[in-house]
Amino acid sequence: MVSDFFKMDISLVIPLLNEAESLPELEAWIRRVMAQHGFSYEVLFIDDGSTDSSWQIIEQLAQENPAVRGIKFRRNYGKSAALNTGFAACKGDVVITMDADLQDSPDEISELYRMIVEDKYDLVSGWKQKRYDPLSKTIPTKLYNWAARKISGIPNLHDFNCGLKSYKRDVVKSIEVYGEMHRYIPAIAKWSGFSKIGEKVVQHQARKYGVTKFGLSRFINGPLDLMSIAFVGKFGRRPMHFFGTIGLLMFFFGFVASAFVGFSKLYRLHNDLPTVLVTRNPFFYISLTMMIMGTMLFVTGFLAEMLSRQSPTRNWYVVEKEI
Repeated sequence: MVSDFFKMDISLVIPLLNEAESLPELEAWIRRVMAQHGFSYEVLFIDDGSTDSSWQIIEQLAQENPAVRGIKFRRNYGKSAALNTGFAACKGDVVITMDADLQDSPDEISELYRMIVEDKYDLVSGWKQKRYDPLSKTIPTKLYNWAARKISGIPNLHDFNCGLKSYKRDVVKSIEVYGEMHRYIPAIAKWSGFSKIGEKVVQHQARKYGVTKFGLSRFINGPLDLMSIAFVGKFGRRPMHFFGTIGLLMFFFGFVASAFVGFSKLYRLHNDLPTVLVTRNPFFYISLTMMIMGTMLFVTGFLAEMLSRQSPTRNWYVVEKEI
């Protein structure tokens, strides 16, 4: 916890991978903005396993500016790991994330800070309304954002994956970002009880140095991550409600179908009507399969419930106030 004798206004958390060319310009830009508004601040550069001279430049910047800090990963772990590490290390009352490629403008910092402090938002997400990205990136982004709005229940956000966001300190200290869930931090925050989420149109700049880190894996990972975060957010603490409900329904309909097949056979035999072996009736195998699948789903829910109750975070919750 930050000491009461030293209050820091802003922590900037900046994950990066091979952005050596842009770092000096970005740090100088941030320094000008902070001096202009009189903010006390720190800059955390999280080097996600860069293979260029990014870390050497961070070390140099830290010598020139005491507000600059750096954390270097031994290898590339991904943006979520970088953000999660930065969130754990930051000390500011307001935490602002941005990308290191100069496509996010530090001039947005003051307004993002004001919306947290004065408008009392828990989280403010940037919206790059006008983008300078190729269609191969913008089209999937629009589809993901549409799906994310529907699933997360946050209809006012247009750009979930924008790297430029501001957070109340309590938010970043209460959530965990893992895998590739950085795309859906607003949803994670909402399901953690931080429901006042705002949006700000921000300026998007064309990439000046280097190349984009966007890859084809995003076409697969994006939808899978969205489904995962939706499931965990709703059923992570009560998996039996999901698997058990589906399993019981499937078993019930399978049992009813098998009973119908059996009674139909007995009725025809009793009335001397032509009939066939039960094992030759396709409905028998359909009903049997439904009963087996229903049982398996119920057992899955039971096992998942046992595992969740053994988890050290089974009673995880966020305390808002205490007196």
